[in-house]
Amino acid sequence: MSHHIFGIHDIFERNARLFPGKTAATDCHGTLSFKTLLDRVNALAHGLSDLGIAKNDRIAILSMNRNDYLTLYGAAAALGAIVVPINWRLSDSEINYILRDSSPRLLVVDNTQANRCDFAGKQVCFDREKPAGAIPFEALLTEQAKPLPPQGNDAPFCLIYTAAVAGTPRGATLSQNNILSSNLQTAIAMALTPNDVYLNMLPLFHITGINLAFSVMQMGGGNVVMEKFNPAQALSLTEKEKVTLMASFPPILSTLLETLETNPADLSSLRIVTGIDTPETMLAFSQKTGSSFWALYGQSETSGFATLSDSAERPGSAGREGAISKVAILDKNDMECPVDTIGEIGVRGPLVFQGFWDKGNLDRSSIRNGWHHTGDLGRIDGDGHLWFEGRKPEKELIKPGGENVYPAEVEAVIQEHPDIKECCVIGVPDPKFGEGVKAVCVKRKDSPLTQPGLIEFVGARIARYKKPGHVAFVETLPKDTQGKIDRTRVKALHST
Repeated sequence: MSHHIFGIHDIFERNARLFPGKTAATDCHGTLSFKTLLDRVNALAHGLSDLGIAKNDRIAILSMNRNDYLTLYGAAAALGAIVVPINWRLSDSEINYILRDSSPRLLVVDNTQANRCDFAGKQVCFDREKPAGAIPFEALLTEQAKPLPPQGNDAPFCLIYTAAVAGTPRGATLSQNNILSSNLQTAIAMALTPNDVYLNMLPLFHITGINLAFSVMQMGGGNVVMEKFNPAQALSLTEKEKVTLMASFPPILSTLLETLETNPADLSSLRIVTGIDTPETMLAFSQKTGSSFWALYGQSETSGFATLSDSAERPGSAGREGAISKVAILDKNDMECPVDTIGEIGVRGPLVFQGFWDKGNLDRSSIRNGWHHTGDLGRIDGDGHLWFEGRKPEKELIKPGGENVYPAEVEAVIQEHPDIKECCVIGVPDPKFGEGVKAVCVKRKDSPLTQPGLIEFVGARIARYKKPGHVAFVETLPKDTQGKIDRTRVKALHST
């Protein structure tokens, strides 16, 4: 055992020692102190070990947010197991793909997500009303005095499925060191203390939800855990629990502002809001609540935020690089570009992931010449603020409401329809979600296919947030000199 080890389990142990009676997490099922949370983490780790779960085994989670989502993260860290949090908004077929790709030994569900997948292994259910054959979560809490040996920090800890650039998602592999480094960077930037309380209304399968939950916890602060976003409940909990930090993606802030008109709440405790939104909505929410909106840039591959700062410093920017990450704009030779020159955003530092999960060796295709190549375009101004300038054509990404939608993934589903000859999926402005999905398609001659029909066809096969909100049928699609669809020209012609 190395004397350098400090892992995620140590956060739970430290807080139980320093703040034993302080609230660690509260949800609709109850409240856990830091001492109780550690006891549950250790008991669950022993119970999982008794089930045969060991270092590097995968544990998949398909559940709404709850306190024991954090318990499961802590127990996995104690064992050196790898957590696979799954987006419950995905279609059943997409969920099954992730399960096949990650090969978990165990699947943990709640009763809202049970029976959604073809999983032949052992299942555990958080709730008393459980599917047939599932093990009750509470039955795994085995009281044992035997101490848990510290685990190494560099082994894989979490797989976040993302980056479906080629049509299927890949698991961004994060270590405990990645998570801990990201926590510290966020905590330093936001000056988090034990007095901070995070309203965890973003899902705990999302890197932003994971990062902020553990950043606050690492500083000794508390988590208020919502199953999923509900505007009236979010406002009520912010007032009741004296929430100081929340994160949002469109249309969360605009929905909260609308709800405040009919459900007034005291939000004076709120210190920082972070995420993505329009400058107008950010300003309106800040003026209404007295909070600061923090702009950011990050990916699952960077374990959270690579840049982060108060948006008031430079409205419209994506923040400045954090204390332990290096962010640069790279040219085609991976040399750093001059100030205000557009190029690919590169990131290096202890936050950068280990690679994409590949069952054998990790796929490090985006890491070369000392940089993680994000696939995003940007520029950095003279004061160090990052400005996002879109995606590289081969890594086009659409972000409706903060979710990642890769055109190739949607195009592959559209091409399954027998009446579609070819298609191109692009992002278009959307007043509610910030960005929407539009499919520009060529139908086969005399096809009766309608726009609603195609939308429903896609929505039945992949997550409904990925389906096109807009469809245009055209006679032809523009091509480049190699005969491939020219996405740039399609966007110029059909982006409205």
